[in-house]
Amino acid sequence: MNLPAIASESPEPALSIALPAALDGRNGTNRARGGHLQIAADTDIEAVRLWLAEYAGSPHTLRSYRKEAVRLLLWATRTLRKPLSSLTREDFLLYEQFLAAPTGDWADPARPRRGGARRLFDGPLSERSRHQALGIVSGLLSYLVSAGYLAGNPLALRRRTGATARRAPRVERYLDHALWDHVLASVEQWPRVTARDHQHYERSRWLIRLLYHTGLRVSEAANAKAADFYQSRGNWWVHVVGKGGAEGEVPVSAALMADFARYRVFHGLAPTPSGSEKAAALMSVAGDPRRHLTPAAVYLIVKEVFRRAADMLETKDAAGAKTLRRASTHWLRHSAASHQADAGTDLRFIQKNMRHASIQTTGIYLHAEDDQRHAETVREQVDTARRAF
Repeated sequence: MNLPAIASESPEPALSIALPAALDGRNGTNRARGGHLQIAADTDIEAVRLWLAEYAGSPHTLRSYRKEAVRLLLWATRTLRKPLSSLTREDFLLYEQFLAAPTGDWADPARPRRGGARRLFDGPLSERSRHQALGIVSGLLSYLVSAGYLAGNPLALRRRTGATARRAPRVERYLDHALWDHVLASVEQWPRVTARDHQHYERSRWLIRLLYHTGLRVSEAANAKAADFYQSRGNWWVHVVGKGGAEGEVPVSAALMADFARYRVFHGLAPTPSGSEKAAALMSVAGDPRRHLTPAAVYLIVKEVFRRAADMLETKDAAGAKTLRRASTHWLRHSAASHQADAGTDLRFIQKNMRHASIQTTGIYLHAEDDQRHAETVREQVDTARRAF
């Protein structure tokens, strides 16, 4: 089967694929009839474009969601000869089987990884990847149901199976307290011989503290402004615009505000930000307040912090060094939530700080109870062994 040319990936919500007129979804059997349509879409492509437009401010999410939308649209129309708006639960059972074993042009290694003629799969998707892909597609279908475009979401009937049904996940990609303390100490050993050395040190020092103490996502930190930090009833907060444009308020400690003041004074700014200030919270290395860092720059700076920390730890703790080499920006968010939970912070407060939609999501950061259970269990086993002798 020859797949049609598709648009190259870009941060914009464009979906430049052409579908046959008979399969454009105007007459889909799952189209909602008689209700009030909330979106100006007559075809499946138009409806999916509007869904993708909701994520225009989150480039990484947009690319991932668009990839799954393209896969589904092409598979439905080319394999089943059905539009997306006619798919049934039975069709999605077949689609899940397809994701586990894509064949032919879908995963042809001779096709390039990028460009209009790129292959859409590198090979079979793992159970976890299939679960993620179908979760994204289910989100699309639910959106179209809420928009009055579809009558129902066939994936709402999907039964949870495998590892996802057996137990709740646990977050493992975080730094324990000892590793985090080592990271902080390692930064203080960075050279500050030249002016650029000093600039890079101050920015890196501030960046990792900002990410850890607020739990901001990388894109949120990159877009943060000094004016987002404000006082209310004597307490400092930072206003955050997160995924999907959702807004939230995150507590800021006096210690973090002191670190912010240090960073600002280093670059010749007033220690305390004002509400009308347009300066970036994370500036260019030379301290230009008009220039925000990009999410990619934030990621690379944090990776360098972890790499240097790993180099310093290699001879003392090879396992810890290995962990640090794997770590990335999102590990700091996980570390923030985990350490707050370890300290006994109310789970509801952690949920608000992390801006999780569900408290079940926040629950995956509860490690302290497991640590206590392990310690008490092992202690009892040791005591029993001693009594046996």
